[in-house]
Amino acid sequence: MDSNRLPSIFVSHGSPMTALEPGAAGAFMRELGPRITEAFGRPRAILAVSAHTAARAPVLLAADRHEAVYDFGGFDPALYTLRYDAPGAPALADRVVSLMHAAGLPVHLSREGGLDHGNWTPLRYMFPEADIPVLPLAFVPMQSPAQQFALGEALAPLADDGVLILASGSITHNLRRVFSTGMRGPLDAPEIAESRAFRDWMAARSVERDWDALLAYRERAPHAVDMHPTDEHLLPWYVAAGAGGREAAPQRLHDSVTYGCLGMDAYAFGANAPLLLD
Repeated sequence: MDSNRLPSIFVSHGSPMTALEPGAAGAFMRELGPRITEAFGRPRAILAVSAHTAARAPVLLAADRHEAVYDFGGFDPALYTLRYDAPGAPALADRVVSLMHAAGLPVHLSREGGLDHGNWTPLRYMFPEADIPVLPLAFVPMQSPAQQFALGEALAPLADDGVLILASGSITHNLRRVFSTGMRGPLDAPEIAESRAFRDWMAARSVERDWDALLAYRERAPHAVDMHPTDEHLLPWYVAAGAGGREAAPQRLHDSVTYGCLGMDAYAFGANAPLLLD
């Protein structure tokens, strides 16, 4: 095992308000960036896969520079003052294109930039200096968990080059439930049983490396359709999992919930993932 090989990471970014109200998940993300650097050195670049950057075919946003994109409305005006101006990673794009083509996967290049809130919210906590180059990859939300896993497998060699694969979504994501008490429901509401059961199932199946069940979560996990009426917020989990490989058990690094039903769990994948456990 290469002790310097970076694990891939999935974080739940939660509501846009996470950027102003960090809660337990924000506090964890503040610690995660330094924890990664201490264990593996500073990432050379970050390949970012967010639930909010999607396309009909994979697209690399290979701009020279990125700014925060405010892809939401109706929240605290202070959110629109937050910035995350990070360098892009256009040179890394050629490497990613080669890896994806070698795996028989299509990919397009765009010179456009921008980081949606699923990217810049965790990045502001993890690497607040905004000095690590970022390459966003728009994924295809119509593809299955197995196809997302295959995408992650194609990207896996990046970890040997010091590139952090950072996927962002939500371990549970039913906005009807989140907003049932209004735009600003109680952040610390007690967790509903359906959310707890789903999150526990994901964690238990991860410990067992039960990939058959995990890849078929929509049929086999309790309350799967309730917790993910559409599954674009869980699919990045599978990209990060594929990058970590089947041999190592996914490690749940963080376990919390907001609004009673919006899970904020984080996972690391790969043989070195246990090095990031607190």
